[in-house]
Amino acid sequence: MWIKILLALGLAVFAVIGLVGRQRAGRRALRRLAIFVFGVGALVAVIDPAAITWVANKVGVGRGTDLVLYVLVIAFLFVIVGFSARFTDQEDRMVELARSVALSQAARDYPDDLHDSTPT
Repeated sequence: MWIKILLALGLAVFAVIGLVGRQRAGRRALRRLAIFVFGVGALVAVIDPAAITWVANKVGVGRGTDLVLYVLVIAFLFVIVGFSARFTDQEDRMVELARSVALSQAARDYPDDLHDSTPT
């Protein structure tokens, strides 16, 4: 029962972050916190694998490996949203740069045409 609630909550947070605009500082802090939590979880899993099975049993999953898989699927979704946002930002920057270069080149190649205000 608990695993369903936790997975649904993780997916809901994923959806909200994916749909809401970017807040850079808040996202950075959240990302650092998530990395820290995953790091501690990974350390615990390496030192005491039975602890992951214990946690899995507490949230309603039969095996620790299944819990790890569920967590990794949620984490993967967050990574996809992050890369998608970054790709969109890069694409927007590329468009701005291309426009700037085109206008610069037009001003250099055709300086008289840009300052001529008489319609043809």
